[in-house]
Amino acid sequence: MIVFPAIDLKQGQVVRLAEGDMARATVYGDNPAAQAMLFADAGSQFLHVVDLDGSFAGRAENRAAVEGILDVFPGHVQLGGGIRTPEAVAGWFELGVSRVVMGTAALKDPQFVKDMAGEYPGGIVVAVDARDGMVATEGWAEVSDVSIVDMARRFEDAGVASLLFTDIGRDGLLKGCNVQATVDLARQTDMPVIASGGVKGLDDIRMLALHEKDGIEGVITGRALYDGRLDLAAAIAMAERG
Repeated sequence: MIVFPAIDLKQGQVVRLAEGDMARATVYGDNPAAQAMLFADAGSQFLHVVDLDGSFAGRAENRAAVEGILDVFPGHVQLGGGIRTPEAVAGWFELGVSRVVMGTAALKDPQFVKDMAGEYPGGIVVAVDARDGMVATEGWAEVSDVSIVDMARRFEDAGVASLLFTDIGRDGLLKGCNVQATVDLARQTDMPVIASGGVKGLDDIRMLALHEKDGIEGVITGRALYDGRLDLAAAIAMAERG
């Protein structure tokens, strides 16, 4: 199982939000590239980066910060946030992003996401962000009438690399990952699932790793790392043990 340390970008700074609320942002640094290198030094070969401003604007708003990360991070960078056109997808792959994450686009224009998944095999991740089991969009500002399972199944035969499932009600709150909901989703679809939201310590990593055979590909963690509650090297070791 892969541990993805998260770098969320707001106005060029490294932040974490509580429940996806831009007004509840905690700033953890103003040098995203330096943060990426700290994660690399801890043994991470994967990174999850989100352009939070881009999620709301529908276009790249933290390009310089992302480019700075790509310049220094030696591993794979997975990027999400406002990537909603073929040109944007192509541009990020050309710059060296390994995988592009799509959420709002997956709900509002599923054919576009399927087309991109066909054009970039293994390169597209569909973000299924949920509040009370229903898909949320527009940087989590809106909640749809589509269930997470229905959303996931739309892409089962499209060549999508993974599903990124976030329980918004836990994100950034250190409540513990919603392991059961994540595993349930993985069991109901044939795509690998990445867990996100609420990771508070090694026990979350251990519990998720036990379900790797159910289709749990990885876990994203942010606030627990920044607050010192989770040691990244220990988390990676735990995930690799399964």
